[in-house]
Amino acid sequence: MKTILPPANAPTNFPSGDRRTARVALPARRPSTTAELLRAGGRVLAFVGLYQGDFVPDPFDREMSATEVPHYMRPMSIVAALKCAATGDPHRTTLLADAAIGYLALRLMVDGELGPEDGDIDSLELHVDAWGDLEGRTAESACCALYAAADVAEVTV
Repeated sequence: MKTILPPANAPTNFPSGDRRTARVALPARRPSTTAELLRAGGRVLAFVGLYQGDFVPDPFDREMSATEVPHYMRPMSIVAALKCAATGDPHRTTLLADAAIGYLALRLMVDGELGPEDGDIDSLELHVDAWGDLEGRTAESACCALYAAADVAEVTV
């Protein structure tokens, strides 16, 4: 039986012929359920903070450079935090992020109304953002709402 050795210039070999351990960086696991995504969004908000307004401050990089402070490191809205937890970018979306936004929108009360009038994703996002933009809303209260919704989603979905 013939033994096949890796080439001498393989990344795990030293020029002297000694071998070394290769370290492999695996990507972080993305959430795969609504409950996991709601909790991950809460962790994102706890880390970067809640921004009341657009998805992130200065979304078009007119005042601060994206190389200085990337969008995923800026304070963000609840909708942006859910999108960031799902994709790594607060501006990109997935079906799971849309489902979590819809799930959350139907459980948040704004101006005495539970859920938006229309069921399209834009209305759902606006409803969640309106809840997050209420005066006195903090990152802690938003995280609590996300975790509470995740606990219910784990049981019902």
